[in-house]
Amino acid sequence: MNAIQDGQPLELMLAGYAAGTLPRALHALVGAHLELSPVNRGFVARLEEGLSRNVAAQKPVAIRGRDARLDAIFSAGPVEAAIAERKALEPRALRHFFGKSIDDLTFRTVLPGVKEFRLETDDDTRAVLYRIRAGRKMPQHSHEGAEVTLVLQGGFTDETGHYRRGDMVIADEHLDHVPVADADEECICFAVMDAPLRLTGTFGRLVNRFVSH
Repeated sequence: MNAIQDGQPLELMLAGYAAGTLPRALHALVGAHLELSPVNRGFVARLEEGLSRNVAAQKPVAIRGRDARLDAIFSAGPVEAAIAERKALEPRALRHFFGKSIDDLTFRTVLPGVKEFRLETDDDTRAVLYRIRAGRKMPQHSHEGAEVTLVLQGGFTDETGHYRRGDMVIADEHLDHVPVADADEECICFAVMDAPLRLTGTFGRLVNRFVSH
């Protein structure tokens, strides 16, 4: 079973968010999308309302270790509120997931004009934060599984459309594309995937030939 599920429709992913069944990194990504964009808030709110009615109708059961759990919740320090939006690129859901501001993370250069920061996950997903120089064209690639990307700053264009801050993009193994960052601003994206990317096109063939020898 893939953590994101190949070909999973947007509605199923949002339902998983409402039910709390998504992998932790993907849950944070969807929560951040809902903070930044109103597009899917109503749908998720209706799902959560329906789930809450189901829970309320169930017979209460004792919670093991209830007092200890409550003590842990109330003793935890408050999650730092997002500062001015222009300074804090990440919404609260991602700031909580990262444990710090994007500005405090250490990125590594993987290609000219492209930096990344990989986050540890405790499941089968891979979580990566990208900083892409304005106007930079990414290598042509496809996907061995599913990938969900959230735009945090700037934007990019590929064969499927143009995406800006707050947009969430779902790709699968059927998409072969060349994302290009907008020319006016650095593009910062958070991506969660359940399988590696696969380089295609001329650059990909050269890399694959080099690796195979």
